[in-house]
Amino acid sequence: MPRTTAEKRAAFRALHATGCFMLPNPWDVGSARYLAHAGFEAIATTSSGYAWSTGRADNHVTRDDVLAHLRVIVAATDLPVNADFENGFGDDPAGVAESVKLAVATGVAALSIEDSTGNDSEPQFPLEIAVARIAAARRAIDETGGDTLLVGRAEHFVANPPDLNDTLTRLKAYAEAGADCLYAPGISTREEIEAVVAAVAPKPVNVLIGSASAFTLQDLAKLGVRRVSVGGALARSAWGGFMRAAQSLSQGRFDGFAEAASGAELNKLFLGEA
Repeated sequence: MPRTTAEKRAAFRALHATGCFMLPNPWDVGSARYLAHAGFEAIATTSSGYAWSTGRADNHVTRDDVLAHLRVIVAATDLPVNADFENGFGDDPAGVAESVKLAVATGVAALSIEDSTGNDSEPQFPLEIAVARIAAARRAIDETGGDTLLVGRAEHFVANPPDLNDTLTRLKAYAEAGADCLYAPGISTREEIEAVVAAVAPKPVNVLIGSASAFTLQDLAKLGVRRVSVGGALARSAWGGFMRAAQSLSQGRFDGFAEAASGAELNKLFLGEA
């Protein structure tokens, strides 16, 4: 029987208790179902991967679009789903709380809230406001879906010039405001990762690996990381194959199909026979 929302949320929380697990990011129903077939224990949405699949840039989709996408992905698989909920679709705490309640209602097991503003002149919310937004998200979850895991994200390494000290300050503050898991996308060195893990311990840390890396999952586990996501990297990999094949076609060649997936295999997968 399919797992209930409560069972999926409980299973997802249990994954954070010990060890380190991979949290890959599908962008549509097919990719979500393939990842379930491949044996992963949970998945996370990707704002960029979803946006590109609709012909838009990252952070240029509406809240209603994202909520509809979350419902589709949750329904596509029995795995727990961690929602990339961008900056919570609200500049003030009240707006974030309203949006979070809507996200919880989609059945996700977790959701992340960024401290980015989307404004190039002030890329991150001031610390006091950012903390209030996390606290509002925490209250909204407690009121409507208390088992939903809250991820607090500090965006200094992707939205601002990198600043490890400010990142640590923010992540510690988000943890104190109620975030269950902490995340600083863009940190990449052993020293940065160890500093983040130490700063928010014993709360779990997510690390993003979005490109080829010398780290393995085992390496990151030894650094104290509890989960590893890949953001839009799987979607970019798929786009890379498509673009290379399309460019080959435009030159009158067909060699871009050399590494194409088997249609028979895909049909078996989606017929439930694989």
